[in-house]
Amino acid sequence: MRPLYCRQMRILAGDLGGTKTALGLYERGGAGEHRLLARRVYASTEHHSLEQVLAAFLGEGHAPLDAAAFGVAGPVVAGRATITNLPWMVSAAQLQVLLGCNVALVNDFHAVALGVTQLADHELHVLQQGRKARGEPFAVIGAGTGLGEAIGVPTPQGICILAGEGGHCDFAPRDELEIRLLRYLAARHGRVSVERVVSGLGLTALYDFVVADGQAKDNPATRRRFEHEPVGAVIAELACDGGDPAAAAALALFVSLYGAQAGNLALTVLPQGGLFVAGGIAPKLVKQLADGAFLASFLAKGRMSKILETIHVAVVLQADVGLLGARAQAELLLQ
Repeated sequence: MRPLYCRQMRILAGDLGGTKTALGLYERGGAGEHRLLARRVYASTEHHSLEQVLAAFLGEGHAPLDAAAFGVAGPVVAGRATITNLPWMVSAAQLQVLLGCNVALVNDFHAVALGVTQLADHELHVLQQGRKARGEPFAVIGAGTGLGEAIGVPTPQGICILAGEGGHCDFAPRDELEIRLLRYLAARHGRVSVERVVSGLGLTALYDFVVADGQAKDNPATRRRFEHEPVGAVIAELACDGGDPAAAAALALFVSLYGAQAGNLALTVLPQGGLFVAGGIAPKLVKQLADGAFLASFLAKGRMSKILETIHVAVVLQADVGLLGARAQAELLLQ
């Protein structure tokens, strides 16, 4: 291991998802300031392992390192994790040998929750002002390839993060349309989790559903684009520019379901420190999330609606919030 007596230390942060893996190399000065030395994004599915991605990154001459931390899209148990939507197994012990420094491995939304605490006001878009109280628990939710959730609890010793797998809770339909959606997805998958509808993969499933349900006609031109472009991005684009009624219906349903699950998380936690909507999809759909449908579903909780009106709700605009959180986790190793 490299001794930690240098004023300037090098920290490697990683955000590992089913679609992309982002790596950031930071230099930490003696006063605690950070300078980004290098940042790269890799297509996860084009690599067999995290080690292969790191070999490409470190081959550019970024070693040696003083500490590293990685947020991974899956549960972390005893320093090991398997990415939920990617066939990678990640081990903190193996990475420590490879990198020659202490390594922390945390759930990706553990990292996002830490990252949220470091954001400036301009890196957030407020959907509902509510009453944001310092020192109170906060929650994060975010749809990307999958759906992540976490809770942050301030303590005198620092932020305690409770990372869960709430995206894999059961999908609970609220009306006849969503009951039909549940039946449609149950025929495909058996059990239906929230992630089946509130995620990039879920957006694709919603497009298929609105066509099968007769709400809009299938569009051959859209299907052709699905073959060589990210399906979720295509649906979002065509929904926003009016190019495909099926895409518009799918996105409207997605926003409503997203708001409902955010409301479920808020009821579970009562996050008086705020609820933050993160993930790869939200920053691209700020206009749609802010048009009222998201908040309407968030608040539609019967006699609990008045309580949810007090919650501060904001969309995270900073795409590197996971990297910022992983960097913060790595900093704890330097202490």
